[in-house]
Amino acid sequence: MPCPCAGEENWVDSRTIYVGHKEPPLGAEAYIPQRYPDNRIVSSKYTFWNFIPKNLFEQFRRIANFYFLIIFLVQLIIDTPTSPVTSGLPLFFVITVTAIKQGYEDWLRHKADNAMNQCPVHFIQHGKLVRKQSRKLRVGDIVMVKEDETFPCDLIFLSSNRGDGTCHVTTASLDGESSHKTHYAVQDTKGFHTEEDIDALHATIECEQPQPDLYKFVGRINVYNDLSDPVVRPLGSENLLLRGATLKNTERIFGVAIYTGMETKMALNYQSKSQKRSAVEKSMNVFLIVYLCILISKALVNTILKYVWQSEPFRDEPWYNQKTEAERQRNLFLRAFTDFLAFMVLFNYIIPVSMYVTVEMQKFLGSYFITWDEDMFDEDTGEGPLVNTSDLNEELGQVEYIFTDKTGTLTENNMAFKECCVEGHVYVPHAICNGQVLPDSTGIDMIDSSPGVSSREREELFFRALCLCHTVQVKDEDHVDGPRKSPDSGKSCVYISSSPDEVALVEGVQRLGFTYLRLKDSYMEILNRDGDIERFELLEVLSFDSVRRRMSVIVRSTTGEIYLFCKGADSSIFPRVIEGKVDQIRSRVERNAVEGLRTLCVAYKRLVPEEYEGVCGLLQAAKVALQDREKKLAEAYEQIEKDLILLGATAVEDRLQEKAADTIEALQKAGIKVWVLTGDKMETAAATCYACRLFRRGTQLLELTTKRIEEQSLHDVLFELSKTVLRCSGSLTRDHFSGLSTDMHDYGLIIDGAALSLIMKPREDGSSANYRELFLDICRNCSAVLCCRMAPLQKAQIVKLIKFSKEHPITLAIGDGANDVSMILEAHVGIGVIGKEGRQAARNSDYAIPKFKHLKKMLLVHGHFYYIRISELVQYFFYKNVCFIFPQFLYQFFCGFSQQTLYDTAYLTLYNISFTSLPILLYSLMEQHVGVDMLKRDPSLYRDIAKNALLRWRVFIYWTFLGLFDALVFFFGAYFMFENTTVTSNGQMFGNWTFGTLVFTVMVFTVTLKLALDTHYWTWINHFVIWGSLLFYVIFSLLWGGIIWPFLSYQRMYYVFLHMLSCGPAWLGIILLITVSLLPDVLKKVLCRQLWPTATERTQQNMQRPDGSPELAPPASLQSPGALCPRPAAALHSATSRKVPRVLWRSEEYTVLLPARASPVTVAVPESWRDTPT
Repeated sequence: MPCPCAGEENWVDSRTIYVGHKEPPLGAEAYIPQRYPDNRIVSSKYTFWNFIPKNLFEQFRRIANFYFLIIFLVQLIIDTPTSPVTSGLPLFFVITVTAIKQGYEDWLRHKADNAMNQCPVHFIQHGKLVRKQSRKLRVGDIVMVKEDETFPCDLIFLSSNRGDGTCHVTTASLDGESSHKTHYAVQDTKGFHTEEDIDALHATIECEQPQPDLYKFVGRINVYNDLSDPVVRPLGSENLLLRGATLKNTERIFGVAIYTGMETKMALNYQSKSQKRSAVEKSMNVFLIVYLCILISKALVNTILKYVWQSEPFRDEPWYNQKTEAERQRNLFLRAFTDFLAFMVLFNYIIPVSMYVTVEMQKFLGSYFITWDEDMFDEDTGEGPLVNTSDLNEELGQVEYIFTDKTGTLTENNMAFKECCVEGHVYVPHAICNGQVLPDSTGIDMIDSSPGVSSREREELFFRALCLCHTVQVKDEDHVDGPRKSPDSGKSCVYISSSPDEVALVEGVQRLGFTYLRLKDSYMEILNRDGDIERFELLEVLSFDSVRRRMSVIVRSTTGEIYLFCKGADSSIFPRVIEGKVDQIRSRVERNAVEGLRTLCVAYKRLVPEEYEGVCGLLQAAKVALQDREKKLAEAYEQIEKDLILLGATAVEDRLQEKAADTIEALQKAGIKVWVLTGDKMETAAATCYACRLFRRGTQLLELTTKRIEEQSLHDVLFELSKTVLRCSGSLTRDHFSGLSTDMHDYGLIIDGAALSLIMKPREDGSSANYRELFLDICRNCSAVLCCRMAPLQKAQIVKLIKFSKEHPITLAIGDGANDVSMILEAHVGIGVIGKEGRQAARNSDYAIPKFKHLKKMLLVHGHFYYIRISELVQYFFYKNVCFIFPQFLYQFFCGFSQQTLYDTAYLTLYNISFTSLPILLYSLMEQHVGVDMLKRDPSLYRDIAKNALLRWRVFIYWTFLGLFDALVFFFGAYFMFENTTVTSNGQMFGNWTFGTLVFTVMVFTVTLKLALDTHYWTWINHFVIWGSLLFYVIFSLLWGGIIWPFLSYQRMYYVFLHMLSCGPAWLGIILLITVSLLPDVLKKVLCRQLWPTATERTQQNMQRPDGSPELAPPASLQSPGALCPRPAAALHSATSRKVPRVLWRSEEYTVLLPARASPVTVAVPESWRDTPT
């Protein structure tokens, strides 16, 4: 079978579009009309008809809601001790609130969809412009879009009013990038400027089926001219205009619709990312299962005891309650099962249905504290933090590993051209000084001797290569971003590129005498040193990608010579070079890398016409392929970019971000391990790590690189590193958190992408676990790890490796570019930096921040508070429900297991909804157990909450037993107190409803006051809600029992509350029982603070000194023996004396005596400390 030509394979996953709905010429190809969706966008979830069933289905998929629905149905079906209202009303409240919220959000989506679908669009019909609604647009329609309008669907760009067939587009609503991107019209249609010309176009488009990737597109267009064979042109992402993007700086364009409605790339990106669940949520679900088991156990025990109790006839059938014949003949097992269900209903309040709603509200409202934080607002960019999901707020307080990108995250991604090396000669433009252009700059500083005449040609060729090998666009007379005056051309111009490196190189070479002017009609124009304009025809662009790590252009000079210029990373250029001063340039590149500069190498080769024809054929065949186009292009590039001649190298500086070093130091003190994952050279990345204090002067660097593995086997290198690291860790105990101990070796590990691939690669015996475990052991004992030469997928592999290691640590990934998206999605928490490499990272992250320095406050303050608040919320909910339902369990022993309720129906219903809900919600939003400044000043406080410390089993059991103790006090305290004093002053007896109301009153006051005792940060809102809740309970009880309500079938609570309060012993009992219930918790807190205080509790004690002044805490560095001692001024002369006389504080000052060779430091003493004996 003959091999099919390129582009003629049988495509299964492709579509054919007839431009303007015109059939192809007879004999060209078969006309197969295809049906595509219209252009309606539907982002809403519900319709008017399916809202109620669909929303209810979604809500009852949650286990807690489904559980309460079952309980409610049981109450309806069988005779249960409590009214169905007690379960139905809270459930109805939760379901209704959620449904209203989701319904309102969906209504807003409907409103936005209608506005978008009804907006007018201009399209061409029979050579004329016709206007219709966007939703009526069909695939194949030719559309006209004017400047500042948004593209109504995904279009193939046919022509524009510009002669060169280009247009500028912003994609801010798609990926957040506000920079102008240039798109190119199809070569054969860019001359069609009128409606009649466009209407006469005869063409078909073959392209892939809709894909969500915004940055990839594969297709080809067949243009039919007369009866000759069609002209086939490749289509890529540069020809595709996406729905949601906006046309800029271009009067109008024509395009053909290829994807419409829900098939547009924007619509395909609506789908949400995979759901991440926090450690707190997982703990909450486990605790819920425990309480469900307790509930079943309670019901089972009560059911068994009921039948044991009723085994004696007079108890089973007393004289006043004779059974009917039907009741006597009922099946025993059926009766037992019914009783079991009745007990389940009676005790079901131990499972808090309102906890889920409260947690959701807390997360949703709490997330606004990040967006409102003025400290995290960046005035330079006008950007503030963004919260893309509120489900992970508390996870910010649990981070153990941070994986950070380098360029644009730790550094500014603000490139400054520093130098270039040509043929071994180094050039530094003195036009740059601290990033500023000096007005009096005239020429070049030479580091070494001037090049000879023979090198002059190579030097100029190098500068031309930098002027031509890029994708930079020139914006003329643009004053939006501020005009930049070219020192040589006298012309105001601004360079635009998606890569800051390219702009820095073009601006740098401009200061060396060669100015890039513009690209016009496929000709690149440059201004040389002599002031002459040179024109080069741009024949091909071999685009940059992160795998090749290089880009090339093929150009033709006016003399007819064809050049291929290639620039890229040294690791991708040097292996392809056959000529040039490789050794001199390599040594200069390595030197620059050690200084932390970003380096690129430049090479070229001349192409003879025959060779160029071959290159053209190779590229054309790959470009028009619809299947595996990227693979075929990569193979073509590999064949073309070889046998190069090395010209030189460039060095660009990327400055460290403000406070990046302080942030990393604080995070390490907080016990968080920081790893840097970058695609840069090892030397460059290591220099940055030293600058940002990830590596310190005393850090011993361990290398796990390809170079070392080539000298030794991977097995030997890993075992050698393991021995080095573990030898020290075995003899000395490391400060697990700080990693800054001076008493031991501080190790830093450097690994490159190739070495990581070998570690992750399965071994011959089919396992890779041994190498991975060994690698992880080495990493655990290193204070910092640097991974260089990393591909985007390898970054995600590293995160996954740590994430699923045996400790299961909480991971956080932070980056600013599209190459960081994979690790951001992989980590437990993903943070995007709103940077200069676009907003793909910020768009795919859980949170976005303007600068890396804001990570410090986000974790150490916001994360700390979120975790403290929600952990208290979860434990408190379980505690108050144990307090609530355990007296009900005890009451069954005193009522013959008859399923009699202890509390009134109104109390059962409103306990979780009204009486105790608001105080804990407000606590979980406002609580600050330590001040914000203290958390920022002392990062080690973060360690107190590490490893889910406040939701461990020990803490959970303590809260549960505290609830059981309080329940016992409520019940038996009330029982014994009124066993012999049940007669009030007027001779009336206390009944069971009065007893239950007394227990309930003590309980409501105790659980509310328990929360008040736990509150450290009091505001008027706290006071209002806590005391207001108690007041509301009292007022409600007075009204509920003080009026005969006509809608009630019973009046059992009438006058009960007033009757109870009219009794003096009841008042005494309430106060006494509340005090006894709260006492153990208070004692436990006092004892633990005195005997085993945590770092947080010590800080709280320092903050709460009676005189209001902070306790004097000397710096850790001064706490060696004899390092700190108060002394009178007269004693300063005898610095060697170790005896300190006992003196009175009479002077205004005292002196801190520092270690040897340090001068004394005088410190002012507060007024309140003077005249106090030491």
